[in-house]
Amino acid sequence: MSAFLTRTRLIAVLSLTQIIGWGSGFDMVAVIGPRMGAEIGLSNAVIFGGITVMMVVSGLAGPSVGRMLARHGAARVLAMGSAWLGVGLLLLSACHHLLAYAATWVVIGWGGAQALSTPAFAAIVEREGAAGKRVIGLTMIFTGLSATVFWPINTWLADGIGWRNTLLVLAALQFFVCLPLHLFALPKTRSKADGSSQPEPAPLTLSEAEKRIAFLLVAASTTIAAFVSFGFSPTLLELLQKSGASPALALQLGAARGVIAISARAVDFAFGRRGSPLLTALTGTLCMLASFLLLALLPGTSPVLIGFVVLYSLGAGIMAVARAVLPLAVFSPQEYGLQSARISLPQNMAIAVGPLAFAALMDAGGTLPALLVASLLVGLSILLLLRLGQLIRSRRREVPPGLPPGAMA
Repeated sequence: MSAFLTRTRLIAVLSLTQIIGWGSGFDMVAVIGPRMGAEIGLSNAVIFGGITVMMVVSGLAGPSVGRMLARHGAARVLAMGSAWLGVGLLLLSACHHLLAYAATWVVIGWGGAQALSTPAFAAIVEREGAAGKRVIGLTMIFTGLSATVFWPINTWLADGIGWRNTLLVLAALQFFVCLPLHLFALPKTRSKADGSSQPEPAPLTLSEAEKRIAFLLVAASTTIAAFVSFGFSPTLLELLQKSGASPALALQLGAARGVIAISARAVDFAFGRRGSPLLTALTGTLCMLASFLLLALLPGTSPVLIGFVVLYSLGAGIMAVARAVLPLAVFSPQEYGLQSARISLPQNMAIAVGPLAFAALMDAGGTLPALLVASLLVGLSILLLLRLGQLIRSRRREVPPGLPPGAMA
């Protein structure tokens, strides 16, 4: 029961702080952005460009954050990230011109690199070890609700007290809720809790050269999948309408996407004990590939459009979990934070560039070129994952019977 309560507290703390983090940062712009732009004289394109700045800065900060996680542990890094996000929101509330707006998003991006997603998953792995895959999946089910929770909250606050005061409230949540929860409410790490400093072995026995190859395979496959899934996400309504959906049907299908994606995370969590990170990633990419080929090769009837949205949303939802847990298929829990933060550099760059690339493709040639390019890219991601699977199987076979994985390292 003690382990259950500890795990419950871990999930509760990180789910709450991640919902607040994403809801007051990335998701905040959808509600606050237009009001802010109207007052300080910035176009919507510039306002939403702040998110691009945030993702680019977070990506560039990834390697530094990885070293911080290895040196200080996830709790302190998360707390520092909450403080930086609070500072960024305070600065944003005082913005009056473009330069200050852009500089503020640099601060928010730096804070996000330390407080959002990767450091939170690192905190789970520090406390759960390789078994943290299922806890990560469950936490992501809750954090996927950040927009659902914070869009109405931000709207209600902005309508009542104005957008500047709303940002002050969001900053206060970072300083007085997230920061203390990260510092004082997270359970102790496994070594501190059980009095042992014995590191958990890596799942594979790899040479340094093989570790570099494995890292490149994990980074490349997940980055390509992120580029495609995030690339289509903002243009989904336009894609559906150009493929034959009525505006009403496109809106209904677009609204269902988030529910399906969260359901996919729940299914992965339910079967997580039997599955593996590699199987999760392959399932997600195969679902996405099937969705793109379906819409590219068949007429855009209602059943085809529904099938596309279901498969695409399932794939995107599963891949969100896979990007977080796939490093555990290769690296030890002690290496997880460092390697995941390094991988976040190309992933965040892909997330920042993807929507622009696919919007340009659709503007230039319609939906078919965009769907075919997406199919080719996802196919490449699948090939990289299969190569990773070959490496995993070959190295596991070389461990003598009776020895745990990593015992020969």
